[in-house]
Amino acid sequence: MGRSKGYQDLDDSHIRPRSPGPPMPPPQEIEMASVSVVPDDTFTVTQAVNALGFGWFQVKLSLFTGLCWMADSMEMTILSILSPALHCEWNISKYQQALTTTIVFMGMMLSSTFWGNISDRYGRKTALSMCGVLLFYYGLLSSIAPNFLWLLFLRGLVGFAIGCVPQSVTLYAEFLPTKQRAKCVVLLDCFWALGACLEVALALVVMPTLGVHWLLALSTIPLLFFALICPWLPESARYHVASGEPDKALATLEQIAQDNGRPMLLGRLVCDDSVGIGQRGRLKHLLIPHLRNTSLLLWFIWSGNMMSCAFCYYGLVLMTTELFETDPSGLEEPCAADCRPLQTTDYMDLLWTTLAEFPGIFATIFIIEKYGRKKTMATQFVIFAMCVCVLIYNGNRTFLTCVLFLARGIIAGLFQAAYVYTPEVYPTALRATAVGACSAVARLGAMVTPYVAQVLLKNSIVIATSVYSLVAVLAAAACLALPIETKGREMRDTVTVTN
Repeated sequence: MGRSKGYQDLDDSHIRPRSPGPPMPPPQEIEMASVSVVPDDTFTVTQAVNALGFGWFQVKLSLFTGLCWMADSMEMTILSILSPALHCEWNISKYQQALTTTIVFMGMMLSSTFWGNISDRYGRKTALSMCGVLLFYYGLLSSIAPNFLWLLFLRGLVGFAIGCVPQSVTLYAEFLPTKQRAKCVVLLDCFWALGACLEVALALVVMPTLGVHWLLALSTIPLLFFALICPWLPESARYHVASGEPDKALATLEQIAQDNGRPMLLGRLVCDDSVGIGQRGRLKHLLIPHLRNTSLLLWFIWSGNMMSCAFCYYGLVLMTTELFETDPSGLEEPCAADCRPLQTTDYMDLLWTTLAEFPGIFATIFIIEKYGRKKTMATQFVIFAMCVCVLIYNGNRTFLTCVLFLARGIIAGLFQAAYVYTPEVYPTALRATAVGACSAVARLGAMVTPYVAQVLLKNSIVIATSVYSLVAVLAAAACLALPIETKGREMRDTVTVTN
């Protein structure tokens, strides 16, 4: 029966050649935890997802996941607007301004591995549904905070809920065919950029009239929509297989076939790797010999000596407003009572640099498929380092905006390339935990970056930009040292142990 014609993009590495001999007996039941051969009457989740292709099911999931990213982006972008506004309203110091950003990243750091563990143990949909409700609730409460301490507490809880947002990429990537996975995950950043632009436009309208508290409240509207659609999110078929629920996985695959207008594969669903870890969502399993080097290097890349990818990205976001406020010498030190609210030109420049994410996204799509994940990330880190070095010549506002435009596009594409690589390199049993751990370590860099982008920058632009450049160069070397290139590689459900 030529059933193999129904498949596409099958990975031959999962099929061991049969030695010549007598005819094989009729297929027998095979325990999913010990499958090493995929017989003709069986198929894996990977084979099913590749055969069913990209269609209406993935389009709907793109919109659902994209809404989550857009809402998260608005909550992140508001950080660069919130600090100057609170400086004017409550006369907070420059260290308190940095603390309003740090507290959010601290919440994200403390919760990211927690949400990853929840996702691997109880499902991606469960974690994202909880995240949507909590994020809307605490985001709305922070808009009515009566004083600075209450605002810090509530923004910390917002950060705790945001720690789950990277799991939307885990869910999304697990439903994408191998050939479309990289470009689709990178394109997801369009929703992030759209959310950032929407937040800047909203601030441009709301801040001069209603103030920062109304801005915080109105920014939660996309969070409400995401919380309401969470019941319609599909659960990952790979998660169901890894948790020993093949019937539920099969039902999800049948839904994909129906939505995409493709015939469902015949046969029995099996797990596609030979050796399983046994327990899902264990943080310590990220450091088993087979994964140790990959995990340590990825933690460095995401955080980079407690810096790198998140350090550079969020640092650039925060530096944008600070550089527009700072005089060309970079040595002006305003006192706590010296308030300069962001002007219309500041918001427009922030909007232009945010729009830079779109060309950065499309450039990343082109090079990530042509040159692979590792070389793409390394090259982008080096270009970013060069752009940041040029920021010391900030006397011309137009020149400064152009350099920030280029740097923002590069680092945005780089951040998304890391989101492509990480789910690809880890198995289903650990994927959400791995993404959560990388996100948690990245927040260490994000916690440090306000003190460089908002505090150190006001004392010395040269030192601040040098720090970012050095971190980017070190992270580029780490990218090239990664042991696995995932370009064209199918996603694994369990870890295969090799000598």
